[in-house]
Amino acid sequence: MSIWTRINDALTALATGEGLSAIFDRLRGLPPQSPERTVGFTIAVIALGAKMAKADGHVTRDEVAAFRRLFIIAPEDETNAARVFNLARQDVAGFDAYARKIAAMFPEENRQILTDLLEGLFHIALADGEYHPNEDRFLSEVAEIFGVGDRCFRALRARFVEDAPRDPYDVLGVARDTPLEEVRAACQRKRLQWQPGA
Repeated sequence: MSIWTRINDALTALATGEGLSAIFDRLRGLPPQSPERTVGFTIAVIALGAKMAKADGHVTRDEVAAFRRLFIIAPEDETNAARVFNLARQDVAGFDAYARKIAAMFPEENRQILTDLLEGLFHIALADGEYHPNEDRFLSEVAEIFGVGDRCFRALRARFVEDAPRDPYDVLGVARDTPLEEVRAACQRKRLQWQPGA
């Protein structure tokens, strides 16, 4: 049984009123590579991406295209993926629940995938050429739920959002309490990175 057949089964359960939380409850405690956990993760990621697209009040073609570039879906699976996306993009409500379900699937020491996912959400948010305050609130809350840290969130926002405030410590990649000599060394490394011949 393919992952998309399983997702279609989950969607059918949703349509008959089983409820998303019941589906995720069945996934809790399963081995990380079990097909059911993979289905849960896939549904949650698609739904979170769709809700990100809706965060500013409307979903644009550019945002849908950004999602499709980030999350490659085989042509034969597009119908089921579109069903998940279209159900989720109706409103933003519940995005935090999807974020919590995703975060719960990864232990503290394996959070890089959550940072990567947050980066993908930034791509979707900016696909229409604007960064709406509601998108900022959405992403900030997802970052908090993911446990990636405020500094990581600010660094991602500074990278993606042209006029976002840049914290010099974030730019250098050092903590505020870093000794001055280490700050100077980080500054020199950045200078060499930006001006290789300097």
